[in-house]
Amino acid sequence: MNNISLILKREYFTRVKKKSFIIMTIVGPILMAALFIAPVWLAMMDNNEIKTVTIYDRTGKYKDAFQDTETLKFRFTDEQNAEKRKEEFKNSGDAAMLSILDTLSNDFVLYSEKAPDLDIKDKLSSKLNHFLEAQNYKKLGIDKAEIDAAKVSVNIETKTLTEEGEKVSSAELGIAIGFISAFIIYMFIFMYGVQVMKGVIEEKVNRVVEILISSVKPYQLMAGKIIGIAMVALTQFILWAVLTGIIVGFVYFAFGESIMPQGQDLSQIQNMSSAQIENMVGNSQFSEVILGLINFNWFAMIGTFLMFFAGGYLLYASLFAAIGAAVDNETDNQQFMLPVTVPLILAIVAAQGIIKNPDGVLAFWFSIIPFTSPIIMPLRVAVGRYEIWELALSVGLLIATFLATVWLAAKIYKVGILMYGKKVSYKELWKWLKYK
Repeated sequence: MNNISLILKREYFTRVKKKSFIIMTIVGPILMAALFIAPVWLAMMDNNEIKTVTIYDRTGKYKDAFQDTETLKFRFTDEQNAEKRKEEFKNSGDAAMLSILDTLSNDFVLYSEKAPDLDIKDKLSSKLNHFLEAQNYKKLGIDKAEIDAAKVSVNIETKTLTEEGEKVSSAELGIAIGFISAFIIYMFIFMYGVQVMKGVIEEKVNRVVEILISSVKPYQLMAGKIIGIAMVALTQFILWAVLTGIIVGFVYFAFGESIMPQGQDLSQIQNMSSAQIENMVGNSQFSEVILGLINFNWFAMIGTFLMFFAGGYLLYASLFAAIGAAVDNETDNQQFMLPVTVPLILAIVAAQGIIKNPDGVLAFWFSIIPFTSPIIMPLRVAVGRYEIWELALSVGLLIATFLATVWLAAKIYKVGILMYGKKVSYKELWKWLKYK
């Protein structure tokens, strides 16, 4: 056990001192914080730039369709010559030019000197759609005002029934947290699992392993390497979480007054009850997000995340360690990498469909099978669509599979770590597993 501890410390301190680790530890939280801050900032940001669009209407029927707004102005031109009209537009400094040539075939062309402005295009399309609809209503003798008055906007508020009573929840928030958790686990398993494999190959190629094996058992070497790198991954993840929280917290405290409704600051919002927040902001999207965050089951989510984060890494790291021991260089590992990585890739791809039906058969089996459960089960927990026995079964199978995988990987590691110059096949690996 002392040998495992020594190897663990060596792996840990060697990697946390690397420049790449330090850089990613600093850059990672900035990028993560940007994911939380950018949507709020973009939603709040008002584009006050005034843009002008040239309108050429050969039909003369669309003048009433284009009314100026605060950010979009319209300038009409009567120039009949197409080339002169285009030249005039280039010299005008306008953002775009809309050419209407035929009212029957809806022949509309939008010109611009640079790449088309999608915002302008969408606004023009909306104006033309509303105008043409109104014209059609007139032809049919229908009062558009009555139709508009009959339209309703439905806002469905979601609540979860718990033992403590009903709580406001947010389906979108659960999905977002679930996907973020699944992607973090997927990313860390790949990133640090491959580090285990590369570390084994490097020591094997440099013959460093021959010296290490003379002092420790192969199993101890593999265990120390896997656990040491696991601690590196956990250290980086904790630093990411803490630093991201600090950055997001600083931004919200610094600019909280501009994003809180009705002049409330962040500290006041945090000290309010769910009912007070709901009374203050009603059924707005802001209210739904705040209440969803307050009522979200963070205890279950964090516990599940840590269990499957650790279990998924240990399971796949042992497989990556076995691959590293079986080959002499990274070129030869491709034949073994594909079967190992396919379940992970399949899980992250299937997650997009599973989220639509988290109680379905596919969701159940993908959250139970140990090779896909580290990705899918946290996603189901985040949206609150799971049973306790399913979670217990998934964790139990993951632990059992990890122990079995470590035993198999150790047998491959024991034989392959000192084998050089031979391209290993699956048949050869099977022989190694039968060695006593």
